[in-house]
Amino acid sequence: YLQPPATWMHCALESRELLALCLKKLKSSMTKVRLIDAGFLWTEPHSKRIKMKLTIQKEVMNGAILQQVFVVEYVVQYQMCDDCHRVEAKDFWKAVVQVRQKTVHKKTFYYLEQLILKHKLHQNALNIKEIHDGIDFYYGSKQHAQKMVDFLQCTVPCRCKTSQRLISHDIHSNTYNYKSTFSAEIVPVCKDNVVCLPPRLAQSLGNMGQICVCIRVTSTIHLIDPRTLQIAEVDGNTYWRSPFNSLCSPRQLEEFIVMDIDVIRDQKLGAGAGMRSNKHTLAEVWVQKTSEMDTSQQYHCRTFLGHLLNIGDLVMGYDFANSNINDEYLNKMNPHHLPDVVLIKKSYDRSRRARRRNWKLQEMDRDREGMDSDDERQYQDFLEDLEEDEALRKNVNIYRDASKIPVESDTDDDGAPRISLMEMLEELSLTDATGGEGADMMTE
Repeated sequence: YLQPPATWMHCALESRELLALCLKKLKSSMTKVRLIDAGFLWTEPHSKRIKMKLTIQKEVMNGAILQQVFVVEYVVQYQMCDDCHRVEAKDFWKAVVQVRQKTVHKKTFYYLEQLILKHKLHQNALNIKEIHDGIDFYYGSKQHAQKMVDFLQCTVPCRCKTSQRLISHDIHSNTYNYKSTFSAEIVPVCKDNVVCLPPRLAQSLGNMGQICVCIRVTSTIHLIDPRTLQIAEVDGNTYWRSPFNSLCSPRQLEEFIVMDIDVIRDQKLGAGAGMRSNKHTLAEVWVQKTSEMDTSQQYHCRTFLGHLLNIGDLVMGYDFANSNINDEYLNKMNPHHLPDVVLIKKSYDRSRRARRRNWKLQEMDRDREGMDSDDERQYQDFLEDLEEDEALRKNVNIYRDASKIPVESDTDDDGAPRISLMEMLEELSLTDATGGEGADMMTE
């Protein structure tokens, strides 16, 4: 209840606090009489009516006292508090978090969206707006925006800047009204990107090769050297001290077919080498482009996918031998140390995988601007990454899709990774005897 001018009180029905609040509203008309007794009369709790029984006295003439009983009826009216007004207005915001990533692919944003949904950080946002290079989160208070920035710094490698603009200033009470802007820039490296590390950084990570593949982006960038299986993690601070860029975009991936493969069993690392991956197998492969099957042109390379590939398998990779790449560190490398092909992942039939997929993800409600037709393909890439990477799935809530019955035949099982039923959650369904949320009562 509102106690003028701006105090809100929480009062139970027929409580002393509510009685005092109601009597204060009669104070002006009770100056000439004396209040003897006051109490509530019962009303139906949802009627928006409060009835009070008042007993008053007044001296009329020659010391005679007149006593009378009145019933006063109050009508309860709904009114929004200032904070709720700002939420409903959608335009009134005091802080904005601008999340940006200067890449072609949105894989990091899809992963970030699932993390935000899991931790329910989108509930405090007045509005969420998706633009070309990222997402803007609008908040009613600076504390909620700061909480979002702290969450981003813990979950993805990024750097943040803060600025504020003075809106108004009251010189009498010395209060200031600011609008704050938090700019968070995520590192421009996504999963399945090939990068060329600066020489000093590669040396500090255990004498890794400069050409590495990004296998995962969580709070750090996970890199693997396809020549030696060395792995390393680069956090946000290390990246911004010595930045490096992606050499190829996902659109430049080409399809190869494995002609021959030879697993390397005993690989000796040099002095000062870092950790090696136990989940991958080093192998030497001969591959040929599926677009050049009528020629005899084959490429030889080393790969970390020896545990997945067999002769005749299709694999996606980057063709460095026939590419013109302009990169500061790549141009300074010895050309003899550059690989002809860097293989990224095994290729499966996308339509079959989509047909067998019996799970789904939740999405945030947001305003979309400048959406490309390429976004659906990128979202399918992200779903396939979840199927292939178990470590990535641990931070994402995956729901069973009851509306989708997977269609499968004996010829469909091509060995593509799948998500087990154990990892899926049941989506909450608010249905009851009325037939659905807000539906009319069902009668026969």
